[in-house]
Amino acid sequence: MWFAVGLIIFIIVAFPFGFFYVLNNGNPYTKYIANKNVPVYLEKKGYTKKDIMEASYVEPKYIINKDFYHGHYMVIFKDEQDVTYYYGITKKRKTVKQFCEKDKLLSDGVTDIFEGKTKHSEGKCVNSLENRN
Repeated sequence: MWFAVGLIIFIIVAFPFGFFYVLNNGNPYTKYIANKNVPVYLEKKGYTKKDIMEASYVEPKYIINKDFYHGHYMVIFKDEQDVTYYYGITKKRKTVKQFCEKDKLLSDGVTDIFEGKTKHSEGKCVNSLENRN
């Protein structure tokens, strides 16, 4: 009896903390699979740590393609520091895909979404803003 009451109180207290953690930091599982799979993918593509200026997991503030986990992995290459590339993980096979949308830093200091060809664009990218209903 006391165990059940204690369990219910624990759930009532722990749930809001867990909810706000995920809301602020993203899903820990998604972060784990992105941090595990994307660096390996980039290595297979021939990139080394020397080629990359910055790489980390990011949580977008908007709804993305339903076929992908919500979190992205962003990469800025040393030889193209004005472009931020984003990679996603598919839900079905957990494969890594580059998103077509990139953030490009313009000469006036404004960041703009860019979908054109850049130095590190892949032949087959996926639009992160499709399939969002």
